[in-house]
Amino acid sequence: MEEQAKETIEKRSWNLDWDEYFMALAFLSAQRSKDPKTQVGACIVNKDNRIVGMGYNGMPNYCKDEDFPWEKGQTAEDNKHLYVCHAELNAVVNKIQADVKGCRMFVTLFPCNECAKIIIQSGIEEVIYNEMPDIQEGEKKQEKEESRKAAQKMFGYNNNVTLTPYKPERGTVFKIERQDPECRAEIRL
Repeated sequence: MEEQAKETIEKRSWNLDWDEYFMALAFLSAQRSKDPKTQVGACIVNKDNRIVGMGYNGMPNYCKDEDFPWEKGQTAEDNKHLYVCHAELNAVVNKIQADVKGCRMFVTLFPCNECAKIIIQSGIEEVIYNEMPDIQEGEKKQEKEESRKAAQKMFGYNNNVTLTPYKPERGTVFKIERQDPECRAEIRL
């Protein structure tokens, strides 16, 4: 019998690495947010690179988005911050395993001090964040700066949580255009 030559098929040479994949999922999750100004997504991953939690910023379960404010006002009638659950909180409470101790969290925006508490309490060991929030001049600037400082202090205390700015090796770009309400997340590879 004549031997047939075997065709050699090589595997695809380019694919997303794990960090790119998980950050892309955080950005995709952020697209579920109804917030007109800031869309944030989070993805929790265990040591085996398995996704164990996802979240985005939005109203609590069973609270209709249209019945609550989306502005940054001063009262309970017009201040979204009194109601919105942050992406990090949602990722932790939406987890699919008993706990997230030892996991990593990929998040599109650096966590606030309240989320830092949740992350530390849950046992997450590393936070990989895409960007620091843009703090504009105005009445809340100092409050936002203090929130960031408090989060950094808690994360760093006794090396509770490793903070890693996301830096793709191949120049992958993730972006949400917050000024354009029709814009979706942009991912350029």
